[in-house]
Amino acid sequence: MSDFEGIRALVTGGASGIGRATAELLAERGAQVAVLDLDPSQVDKPLTAYRADVTDDASVREAVAAAVADLGGLDVLVNNAGIGAQGTVEDNSDEDWHRVYDVNVVGMVRTTRACLPHLRASAHAAIVNTCSIAATAGLPQRALYSATKGAVYSLTLAMAADHVREGIRVNCVNPGTVDTPWVGRLLEAAPDPAAERAALEARQPTGRLVGAGEVAGAIAYLASPLSGATTGTSLAVDGGMQGLRLRPVTR
Repeated sequence: MSDFEGIRALVTGGASGIGRATAELLAERGAQVAVLDLDPSQVDKPLTAYRADVTDDASVREAVAAAVADLGGLDVLVNNAGIGAQGTVEDNSDEDWHRVYDVNVVGMVRTTRACLPHLRASAHAAIVNTCSIAATAGLPQRALYSATKGAVYSLTLAMAADHVREGIRVNCVNPGTVDTPWVGRLLEAAPDPAAERAALEARQPTGRLVGAGEVAGAIAYLASPLSGATTGTSLAVDGGMQGLRLRPVTR
């Protein structure tokens, strides 16, 4: 496919996981892609890399300005940078709450704010936010993380309403549990990694973790100029976790 030919895209958190898969897919489909990340040292051509900390407004503005100058404009922003958190409301400190919100929610605000003047000049402007199944389903031991992703879901709808008449589409993807380095680290820290992986796989009706490339495909769909009538939408990529209610397997 070459639906992104001539499109200039910026992906935050694009050095690994979902962000890296997305950046590479957009490039394969014809886009010029800039990656913003805390550690972009492993990013190579055809992607261009810029160091940025989404909790630092000056860092974001500087990186966005450099990326847009090199790209010659901007058409697509993928707000993917984010961090995880475990525990109930009793388990995370105020500092933890402020830090995770600062990255997962305010980080999207900072990056979007820096990109909007450039997106307004595009004929194919699109923003895709990486949300989560945690925004729409109650998951155990994910209170803080779920709260931030619920905010991302609402933020997506508000942004879509604010900018639709400027020609900027805003959507989000809601992945289930994705086989990423972060999930890998959680599994390694579990008392029984094999049992924990089996439990995570079993709660998704497909019986497996979601692949980063599958989430990237959904992001590309929402970002593509071919999806010009799609805005204010959340797209679940969760192996059926949100909508399906399967009967237990009987032996």
